[in-house]
Amino acid sequence: MKKSNLWLLLLLLVGTLLLVACGGTQTGGGTATPESAATMATDSETESSPEAQPSGEKPLLRVVTHDSFAISAEVLDAFQKEHNVTVEFVPLGDTGSMVNQSILSVNNPLGDVMYGVDNTFLTRALVAEIFDPYESPNLAQVDAAFLLDAEHRVTPADYGDVCLNYDIAYFEEAGLAPPASLEDLVKEEYRGMTVVQNPATSSPGLAFLLATVNHFGAEGWQEYWATLQANEVLVTSGWSEAYFGQFTAGGGEGTYP
Repeated sequence: MKKSNLWLLLLLLVGTLLLVACGGTQTGGGTATPESAATMATDSETESSPEAQPSGEKPLLRVVTHDSFAISAEVLDAFQKEHNVTVEFVPLGDTGSMVNQSILSVNNPLGDVMYGVDNTFLTRALVAEIFDPYESPNLAQVDAAFLLDAEHRVTPADYGDVCLNYDIAYFEEAGLAPPASLEDLVKEEYRGMTVVQNPATSSPGLAFLLATVNHFGAEGWQEYWATLQANEVLVTSGWSEAYFGQFTAGGGEGTYP
């Protein structure tokens, strides 16, 4: 599976959610799963109020994240041992959904920190004031271009290009060259082959939309999307639905290469 660069960077950030004390939350009752090797919050745990940490028990650190987040058991175990905490992940859908739910619960945060907000949804999160400032001692090692908030309410963690995945085997078997540009996606030979994500709920979806605005300009991007729609593009709610559910190389029964 190869990727086609669309010349726009996504910056992944970590933020500390307001009004939550990492060392003073209750212990979770979830069970570790093979996939995450960490406990997952139940509805009742999410809605409950923080309580004093029972003597002798490790503090609970709740990490709000998107549902595509993955971490190896080895890395997670090493982190928990080094910091003497139990980590509980609170997945809240794609990035847009995660940010929206966190804004709605700003006075009763669903976790201690958020991992996975990016520069496409960052402004929304900062305007809603869902984060507390925290200046990491490691920021000296980070390029200043990635420091997007002077108040240090978020910490840069990663960055990447906006890309399209394509199914190598599908195109080889079909004897068709894969699309190499945004313009190619609206050509007849690629009709009904493209799946993208809803920019209202998905950070990859919003990033792709912004890439088209950047490429076609304020006067041309809407016309491009009208043409893309006419060429039978599929729009899903999030990345997982697009990749694992609709993409032919995503491991499911998808029909979009």
